[in-house]
Amino acid sequence: MHTSGFTAAIEDPQISARRIFSLIAPELALVESEFERQARSNIQVIAYIGDYLRASGGKRVRPALNLLSTYAVGGDAARENSIRMAAVMEFLHTATLVHDDIIDNAETRRNRPSINSRFGNQTAVLMGDWLYMSAFETSLQERSLPVLDILTAVTRQMTEGELLQLTMLGRTDVSVEQYFDILQRKTAYLFSACCEIGAMLGGAQPEWQRALRDYGINLGTAFQLVDDLLDFTATEEVLGKAAGADLLEGKLTLPLIFLLESEPAMREDIQRVMRDGHYREVPRERLLQAVERTGALSRARARADEYADRAREALNSLPESKYCDALRAIPTFIVERDR
Repeated sequence: MHTSGFTAAIEDPQISARRIFSLIAPELALVESEFERQARSNIQVIAYIGDYLRASGGKRVRPALNLLSTYAVGGDAARENSIRMAAVMEFLHTATLVHDDIIDNAETRRNRPSINSRFGNQTAVLMGDWLYMSAFETSLQERSLPVLDILTAVTRQMTEGELLQLTMLGRTDVSVEQYFDILQRKTAYLFSACCEIGAMLGGAQPEWQRALRDYGINLGTAFQLVDDLLDFTATEEVLGKAAGADLLEGKLTLPLIFLLESEPAMREDIQRVMRDGHYREVPRERLLQAVERTGALSRARARADEYADRAREALNSLPESKYCDALRAIPTFIVERDR
């Protein structure tokens, strides 16, 4: 069992996060400046919304993974092309959020009005498209076909994930396999791309590149599993957006899939919430009690822990360094976070 100053018995995931991000704080500041530079436009509405999106913040997990992966294989993440590509990954992520909020009719994002609710769906669609194209325009500067192959593949997978999810809306017969397929397309493949491209920029040998690709997909799966759990269990104040929104939007997540395996009689209540679009007739507390009573919630948490463990194990072939230690600590931060 590997232990180090970074990974040994970190009690508080927030402390863990601060320590991880402090390792690359100067580089993340450069990424923020690069994001601002890439979001500039002589078209006023684009420049204004770009500033609005950047000011909305976010954890910047994806650029951090990109930079840490470069350092973990012995590369220099402070180089201009590394900073540029880290910003590209955040652009892609931001574009998906903008489009997701339109599809979900989301009113808020990170405690602020979403782009679609503030500026309208038409503007939000076009802004998401602009972010995607800007990300690809910037990535072309790398002059690397392998990098472009990964970016085009992950963009296609994310779009496929959204389309697959739309076909499943309002359905209570979603299987565990279908749930994970959508989850990985929508979230985990981008985590994987961040890590693999970071490894490529650092000049990684093929074994290390594969290790970081596997690390990313397992980490991204754990991340989204926890997100889905938090949507179900956390409060609106903690989430920064509506709590219990997934079910209101017709999305069946893992705790409820497990619940229906144990108690098929709950199907009618779940369908009622999806149909009504509110929890007035079927209180969210009733569903929470059911997933806790049947063990569905603990089973879903166990799956998140399982993917976090797989992510850590994927790093075993990498050389020891403080950056590899930081990557090992991230799964703990992810599965123990409260928002």
